[in-house]
Amino acid sequence: MRIHTFEKAFLGVGAVLLVLFAGALVYATAAMGVHLPGVAGNVDPARVYQTPPFNTPGVRQTGPGRYEAVIVAQAFGFNPSVIRVPANAQVTFTATTIDVIHGFAIDRTRMNMMLIPGQVSRNAYTFRERGEYLLVCHEYCGIGHHTMSARVIVE
Repeated sequence: MRIHTFEKAFLGVGAVLLVLFAGALVYATAAMGVHLPGVAGNVDPARVYQTPPFNTPGVRQTGPGRYEAVIVAQAFGFNPSVIRVPANAQVTFTATTIDVIHGFAIDRTRMNMMLIPGQVSRNAYTFRERGEYLLVCHEYCGIGHHTMSARVIVE
C-alpha cells in the first residue's frame, strides 16, 4: 500500500507542476506579449539582393520613434555588420538568408529568430539602454560559424 501512496504523490506533484508551467506560458503570452515570430513573407533566395527591402540592407526611419533594420545573413556574416539605432525607439528587424539556415540572436535581449532561405523573419524590440549589443548566429551554419556576428550600437 505504501508504494501506491508514493506513486499518487509523485503523480500529484507532476500534475501541479504542469498546471503551473501552463499558467506561466499563458501569462507570458497574454500579459507580457511574448510570442514566437512567424513567417513574415517569402523571398527567392537567389534574388534576395534584387528584392525590396533587401536590395538596400540597413536601418531606416519608418515613423516617429520607429525604425526598420533590414538584414541579410549569409555564410559567414550579416549585412550590414554594424546597425546603429537610437535608444528608446522601436526597431523592427526584417531579415532573411541567401544560403543556409542561420540564427539571429541579440545578446542581452529577447531577440531570437531563425533565418531560413526563402522566408522573411520579422520581430520588433525597443532598446532601453545605450551601448553595444552583439548579434550572433546561434545555428551552426558551417566551418566559419564561430566568426558570424554583427554589432547593434544603441546611441
